[in-house]
Amino acid sequence: MSSPSIDGTTPQSSDAASPAWADLSTVPTGLRSRILAAGVDRLFRRAARKLDVRVEYPDGTVIGSGKGSDILPRMIIRRPEAYVRRLGTHGLIGFGEAYMAGDWTSPDPAAVLTVFATKMANLVPRSLQRFRGTFVTRPPASERGSEENTRSNISRHYDLSNDLFELFLDETMTYSSALFTEPRSPAQQPARSSILVADHPNPPARWEQLAGAQQSKIDRLLDAAGVRRGTRLLEIGTGWGELCIRAAERGAIVRSVTLSSEQQELARRRVAAAGFADTVQIDLLDYRAVEGEYDAIVSVEMIEAVGHKYWQTYFEKIDSLLAPGGQVSLQAITMPHDRMLKTRNTYTWVQKYIFPGGFLPSAEAIESITARKTTMRVRERLSMGSHYAETLRLWQERFGSRRADALELGFDETFCRMWQFYLAYSEAGFRAGYIDVQQLVLDRGDILAKDILGRDTV
Repeated sequence: MSSPSIDGTTPQSSDAASPAWADLSTVPTGLRSRILAAGVDRLFRRAARKLDVRVEYPDGTVIGSGKGSDILPRMIIRRPEAYVRRLGTHGLIGFGEAYMAGDWTSPDPAAVLTVFATKMANLVPRSLQRFRGTFVTRPPASERGSEENTRSNISRHYDLSNDLFELFLDETMTYSSALFTEPRSPAQQPARSSILVADHPNPPARWEQLAGAQQSKIDRLLDAAGVRRGTRLLEIGTGWGELCIRAAERGAIVRSVTLSSEQQELARRRVAAAGFADTVQIDLLDYRAVEGEYDAIVSVEMIEAVGHKYWQTYFEKIDSLLAPGGQVSLQAITMPHDRMLKTRNTYTWVQKYIFPGGFLPSAEAIESITARKTTMRVRERLSMGSHYAETLRLWQERFGSRRADALELGFDETFCRMWQFYLAYSEAGFRAGYIDVQQLVLDRGDILAKDILGRDTV
């Protein structure tokens, strides 16, 4: 079976029939698949006619609101029947799998996906949306964020290979949103929390700016948590050690926990090379097993891996570890609350192929859980979704330019298409505002624990 290259232009051999990609090797068949495919084909073509995208078919058909324009994002349907059968049978999982299999391609998949993400709520007619629950797949129990499953979930992504991540990350090895500019001050202070919006990176960020922007993001989180000389800092979710290093440079005593053996190994080496092996401890440990008391707790884009059934456990654990007067700073990818409620029991392409067990919270869910179940309150929120879009654009460009290196490492063409789709899909979500990323600051303030949990301590 042949398929286009990663840029969607040059056909070449495919490895989708490999055992590693069993769900891609066979296009859905049977009467049900044929009926669903016919319906999806009509819905897709009708929706595409209203979108600012150019959908091209092998027979020369072109669909889109500006179908004669060459400047619109191009979506090239190379195998129409396979495309609609996957989409009809497996929904949005099938949409991503169709890209992985080469059924559709694009020279700029992020641009195409941004168009779809912007109109996501209206792509399916309202009269059919009530049947959504009949067709969506539920997440498998084996991927829930329990202590039994979490190590495996994390390993499937973060233990792929440190060399793979080095292909597209900057020298700080930071795998989360950068912050390219300082946030502007809020026009007014809301009653419950200060809500800020980071200025949009303009002009577009350059690769040379990324490392500094990652360090700026880390420094803001450390500042928000009050990290200074002598601070006992807990980091939940190590990454590859950059936050540990920058905290240690301030004179903090750092403990960091991760469930990725690959991350632990490289983070320890980077910490030692920076001269902080005596003040930074990196443990292979589930957050639920952490003990002790810490003046500051920082967690960067880790809550997404917790799973909504365990958010209460996560925040209760942080609350139990936080010393009197301590502060918490989180960076979290979020989605609107109503969308979160509708999708929390849906199995997605990202969960199946990229982050098993993951699910994005809403800012409202975080505020509600912490208010009801802990002594902590959200005091400040910084929205910086446009910065993640820029971060992902740079990662995607870098990965695309080093595709040959990924193949040399042993990753095949299907993996490269999957990884490109993941980065493009994520960038599109932030560009469209479908998802956001926020830094949140929590503390206890003057709230008494006894008023919330019946305790006599602050």
